[in-house]
Amino acid sequence: MTFKTLFATVAGLGLAAAPAIATTWDLSSEYPAGSLQGQTADFFAKAVAEKTGGDVEVTVHHGAALGYKSVDHFDAVGDGALQAASSAFVFWTGIDPIFQLSSLPFLAPTTEDVHDLYELAKPEYKKVLEDNNQMLLLATPWPSSGLWGNTAFTSIADLEGVKVRTYDVASTETMKNAGAFPIQISWADVPAQLSTNAIDAVLTSPNGGVGVQMWELQSNFTNVNYASSLQAIHLNLDAWDDLTEEQQTAVMEAAAEAEDFGWGLLAEATAKDFDTMRENGMTVTEEISAEFSQALTDAARPFINQWIADTGERAQSIMDAYKSR
Repeated sequence: MTFKTLFATVAGLGLAAAPAIATTWDLSSEYPAGSLQGQTADFFAKAVAEKTGGDVEVTVHHGAALGYKSVDHFDAVGDGALQAASSAFVFWTGIDPIFQLSSLPFLAPTTEDVHDLYELAKPEYKKVLEDNNQMLLLATPWPSSGLWGNTAFTSIADLEGVKVRTYDVASTETMKNAGAFPIQISWADVPAQLSTNAIDAVLTSPNGGVGVQMWELQSNFTNVNYASSLQAIHLNLDAWDDLTEEQQTAVMEAAAEAEDFGWGLLAEATAKDFDTMRENGMTVTEEISAEFSQALTDAARPFINQWIADTGERAQSIMDAYKSR
């Protein structure tokens, strides 16, 4: 055997023995690990690792650890700066108005309603993402938003002039129509704004507030049942195309299981969060009067009507299908 032949043989054996290099993805989220969306992202990452035998590894970065917020994720994933992200649709309404749907105030009062609306709108969500070099893996809901503050909100009069953190145009317009002074702020910036008294109250879910121990800054929560908005895990299409067919199948199976897990969390989440709030000294108002509820619904109606008109046939067809279920 010549030296050249021996070298080739040894090299070939070395290559054959070399372990396969795992595909690694960074998944960014601006919410804490203990939140429903943080738990869902971690479930997804674990399921992907298990189903691919470790060939695809997803590292979840909670609490905006990579410096990205939901509003940044759309371009970051589309451009490939991130392979994946967990993003709240409410921050994408400037990208496409269809993402406003799940956060329209008082439109879907039950979990079943929220899920029905998601299934009807899913083709539209997928299309917008695919047109921007990414894909929808799954979407799960936040518990319905309420008002955190240092007093209970039981009437329109209680909102007069209050500086309320809002998170999108719909909540901003609704709170303005209700007499409050809305200030639109990303979730990651809320604690700092509260601690400096730049805002007085926060519109967000019970789970979102519990995740950052809001009781250190606020004493009351009022469950106004505003909207149960969606959060998606989305993936760069180039990262997807780099997978084998078997890996793609495994990732989609993991996504389906994670989606079921996330929706399942919703059922008991609010009750648990209310208990946690009370254990930490907060006052929780679980129901508001019919009069106050109707006043808030009336405050939201102009925005919903305008959203349908602006979004056009896509919105109208979804709304018609939703009403005729």
